[in-house]
Amino acid sequence: MKTEQAATADQALKRTPLHALHLELGARMVPFVGYDMPVQYPAGVLKEHLHTRAAASLFDVSHMGQIALRARPGALKAAAEALERLLPADIAGLKPGRMRYSFFTNGQGGILDDLMVANGGDHLLLIVNAARKQEDEAHLAAEIAKDCSVERQERALIALQGPEAEATLARLVPDCMGLRFLEARRLNIMGAPCLVMRSGYTGEDGFEISTPADIAREIAEELLADAAVAPAGLGARDSLRLEAGLPLYGSDIDEATSPIEAGLAWAIPRPRRKGGAREGGFPGARIILDQLERGAPRARVGLRPAGEGPEARAIVRAGAPLYAEAEANAAIGSVTSGGFGPSLDGPVALGYVPAAFALPGSRVFAELRGKRLPLTVVALPFIMPRYKRS
Repeated sequence: MKTEQAATADQALKRTPLHALHLELGARMVPFVGYDMPVQYPAGVLKEHLHTRAAASLFDVSHMGQIALRARPGALKAAAEALERLLPADIAGLKPGRMRYSFFTNGQGGILDDLMVANGGDHLLLIVNAARKQEDEAHLAAEIAKDCSVERQERALIALQGPEAEATLARLVPDCMGLRFLEARRLNIMGAPCLVMRSGYTGEDGFEISTPADIAREIAEELLADAAVAPAGLGARDSLRLEAGLPLYGSDIDEATSPIEAGLAWAIPRPRRKGGAREGGFPGARIILDQLERGAPRARVGLRPAGEGPEARAIVRAGAPLYAEAEANAAIGSVTSGGFGPSLDGPVALGYVPAAFALPGSRVFAELRGKRLPLTVVALPFIMPRYKRS
């Protein structure tokens, strides 16, 4: 039986519109960024992970922030121009129905948060990290509220991920089949106005569906009624994104990490680079654009065990220091995410090393239970994504 203190703590946690469904499905719930969230279901993280890769899984990501920006004069262009003062993306060139990945930056070239931006036609929709949504909303309000309204959207967010995601969702809304990766469209699902986005955080094809909170459970249950779909929790979501080489805010990227160090230069388009039509103009632009041109002093890399026998199965967790030599005294970097990759049947990790050690094939050593474990730097991602691009 829970103590009174534990019960009170549970009551203080926020609940998503799918909370009761998680309990009915037997989920193990854990506190996560202020929410009571499912970490796994009875099948377990390993099976949830592999099922996502083979068929389709449903994830509750309603804890994430959804923020709409609307230009006060009614012209979307003004909102796009205002947002470009906070991040290095080409928002002005973002066509209706399209999405882009980007990140808020600070004056030191670090990342305040990474996010998705969708052009909704008459507004911009930002999908931001749960741990940062209050800070992001305050940041937007402080910096661009004079140019556009900043409106928190109290909606549910469901992710349907895996090779069977399209066929499953098409039973309810056939028009979803016309969407390509990073496209978004307003579609009615079970009579409710939803925003269906072809995106996700697993490396698999799939959708993220923004729905009215009061119908989220009905939509989730209808999707789960398909034999190809199973529920999946935070544990599988993390192992899937790790295999896909996707950074997690607060672990692999943060306010002290530049986008170039993090391997996110691809998300800075030509118009915002040196010589571009709208060069710079975002916080930390001088540092970031200089690193883009000259290179960063360190880099985020993929890491796999280089040893044999038990060493080849050893999992290196976040925080483990990295060394250039087995006997070196000073660490040259550290692991930021690490775990078991079910699709690869072996350990995988992400970490930062000096640029000189970032080439695939380089050897580094991780501190693990008082021993130095040899690791090989490998190209990211660990598994190739299977997005629908055409």
